[in-house]
Amino acid sequence: MAKSLKQVLSQIEKLKKEADSLRAKEISGVVARIREAIDHYGLTAEELFGAGATKPAGRGRAAKTAKASAGARKVKAPRGAGAPKYHDGAGHTWTGVGKRPNWFKDALAAGKTAEDLLIG
Repeated sequence: MAKSLKQVLSQIEKLKKEADSLRAKEISGVVARIREAIDHYGLTAEELFGAGATKPAGRGRAAKTAKASAGARKVKAPRGAGAPKYHDGAGHTWTGVGKRPNWFKDALAAGKTAEDLLIG
C-alpha cells in the first residue's frame, strides 16, 4: 500500500528529531574529549584560537540559529585602501585592483602604457 504525504512528513519529522538527539549525544562526547585534552596539556584559549580570542566563538547550529533569529549579522572590518601601484602625475593613483579608473583608461587611450604609469 502506498504511503500518504502526511505519513511521509510525519516520518521525516520523527527522523529529524532522532537525528538531533543523536547529534547532541555525539557533540557532548566530542566536547568532553576536547576538554580532557585541554586540561591534560594545559592549553589556553590563545594557544587554541590565536591572540584575538577572548571568549569562545559561538559555533554550531544553535549559535547560528540564535544569531539568525536575533537578527544579528556579522560585519566585516573595512580593508585598507592598499598601496598605490599606478599614478598619472596629476595626483591620481590606483592600486591596480578592481575596475580601471577613467584617468587610467584615458592615459592608455592617449598612447601611454601601463608600465609608463607604474610608480617608481
